[in-house]
Amino acid sequence: MTIPCDTLKRREIVFHPTPPGQIERALPLLAGLPDLEVRRVAEATLEVRYCIADFSLEGLETALSEQGFHLENTLLMRLVRALIYHVERVQRENMGKPEVMTKNYQAYMEAWARRPHGDHDETPEVWRQYK
Repeated sequence: MTIPCDTLKRREIVFHPTPPGQIERALPLLAGLPDLEVRRVAEATLEVRYCIADFSLEGLETALSEQGFHLENTLLMRLVRALIYHVERVQRENMGKPEVMTKNYQAYMEAWARRPHGDHDETPEVWRQYK
């Protein structure tokens, strides 16, 4: 299977210096994931390589945070993360890999349609038609 090179990502995950030993604990966790390459590049930084169809940086960092790891949270890092998250989210949507919906919006739409809410246009039908 040929994968276009723009779907292969090389990203850095930067950990906060405290608590110590985070890299040593995170490295085997990430290395255990299939189709994900990980290596240590600095004292508090891991480099991960993955295909955007399988993983996203947002998903990886969220999973690490849920496991109790502390990521670097400076303003620059938050801006870089926000940009990468957005770009990868858009790329996944363009590839047909939308994010999983957590709510059933159909139920909300049906309830809204049944409820009188005052969002009805009182323009006569004759004025609505283009002639």
